[in-house]
Amino acid sequence: NAFVRLDKDEQLQDHWKAVNPSGTVPVLVATNREDKYAITQSVAALEYLEEVLPDRRSLLPMDPVARAKVRVLVNIIACDTQPISNRHIMLAVNDLGASGAEWSKKYIARGLAAYEKTVENSVGEYSVGDEITLADVCLVPAVWAAQRWGVDFEPMPVVSRIFETLSRHPAVMRSHWACQPDTPDELRNMG
Repeated sequence: NAFVRLDKDEQLQDHWKAVNPSGTVPVLVATNREDKYAITQSVAALEYLEEVLPDRRSLLPMDPVARAKVRVLVNIIACDTQPISNRHIMLAVNDLGASGAEWSKKYIARGLAAYEKTVENSVGEYSVGDEITLADVCLVPAVWAAQRWGVDFEPMPVVSRIFETLSRHPAVMRSHWACQPDTPDELRNMG
């Protein structure tokens, strides 16, 4: 494990950009016999783990329609919602004379509203049925980011219910950002 302080722009240092030219996190460095390679996008890393750990419970349903529903929800988060919460995007918006925080809040809410409407056709206990899927794995950090920026969840009762259910899961509790060993003390108390 290597910890990277985004608030100190460590991901933009030359040694980090040699691993990931995008200067983003996370990065999963995988090895396959003599090959070592960096998987530099979250969804690609999650799908890679899905494929190389077939003995684990799958996060992608076997049914092609359910699998497609999961992928649609994953992409609503990965393409339409999460990037807007990235610090470099908000700083760029600030440079244009607008409030990066307000802009981020608005568009994260918009992405989660799309998730809310889309998930109505697949929801069970979780986003797609009654098993945790890749969609749920992507939803949790998106909601954490939305909470950080003060997004109003009242118009999103389904997303709120799914998130509350997920929040009680031991794996989600362990993965909360405030519980990580590299969380600065000044932020740990905010979680």
